[in-house]
Amino acid sequence: MGRFIARRILWMLVVLFAISVVTFALMRLVPGGPFNTERGIPEAVKRNLERRYNMDAPIVVQYLDYMGGLVIPRVTDPEWKQSQQEHYLINIETPFFGAGTALRWMNFGPSLNSPNRTVTSIIEDSLPISFELGAAALIIALMIGIPVGTIAALRQNTIVDYMSMAIAVTGVSIPSIVSAPLLKYIFAVQLKVLPPNGWGGIEYVILPAFALGFIQSALIARLTRASLLQVLREDYIRTARAKGLSERVVISIHALKNSLIPVVTVIGPLAAALLTGTFVVETIFGIPGLGRSFVASIGNRDYPLIMGTVLLFASFVVIGNLLVDIAYAALDPRIRYD
Repeated sequence: MGRFIARRILWMLVVLFAISVVTFALMRLVPGGPFNTERGIPEAVKRNLERRYNMDAPIVVQYLDYMGGLVIPRVTDPEWKQSQQEHYLINIETPFFGAGTALRWMNFGPSLNSPNRTVTSIIEDSLPISFELGAAALIIALMIGIPVGTIAALRQNTIVDYMSMAIAVTGVSIPSIVSAPLLKYIFAVQLKVLPPNGWGGIEYVILPAFALGFIQSALIARLTRASLLQVLREDYIRTARAKGLSERVVISIHALKNSLIPVVTVIGPLAAALLTGTFVVETIFGIPGLGRSFVASIGNRDYPLIMGTVLLFASFVVIGNLLVDIAYAALDPRIRYD
């Protein structure tokens, strides 16, 4: 397992490097730029701005300069002061290097369209909000999807199965751009039991989390049902029943555990998408999450913010896939990586 994880980490680094190269190149190939406005700005002012942010250098030099600040850690002394050009996401005190020293890593650079703000500060402010919303949505998806899919499989071809799958198909068919305004209208406008916009206490989380989680729960329910039906026909399930084990033990210990492998497969990228922010739901409910910042950065050609959010999302995806592969061995003892 240790060698497998080491190989996967190396491949993760290769994948993130490829994503950074492709993203950096595509940003520069798209017409327009961060300093192009409808009214336009004087050419001299534009050249000064490009010089300030090193955008007048060759594209290879720009890439190496950006990635150097992102991946190369730095040890600072007590006189170091945070600036718009140097704002690190990870800051660890290192007293063994001297009093007041710190190890600083991952400088995403300044935001080109938000004066006096850095990409790191935007991530620090927005990511916890998106993470909290995504975690709540993921919990809702699992709490609804797995039990519904299990009950549907155990009651195959009954009214319970048909109703469960009808609800699942409905959930998959209705996107969040439809369900979110509908939930907002019913529970916030008409019933007035939940707030319509903003972010704060638990009452602000319920509607957007359910709008995100219900769609994913429908997908999880369908996967759980299909996988559990297949596992229930395996020989070892018949053997467990022949040994006199109770149906509860057969389902919960022997069948459900192995049937969750397809579900775990989709949870990796699904969790990454939910935890890093969903633009539609965040916009509808006025949530200041990372999804809104990412989409706004594309329209504004804010290159550092685009790079920062893309690499952050890609990191969540590759780490999620690694955790999924590790979970396979825990769910199915027949799977080995060494």
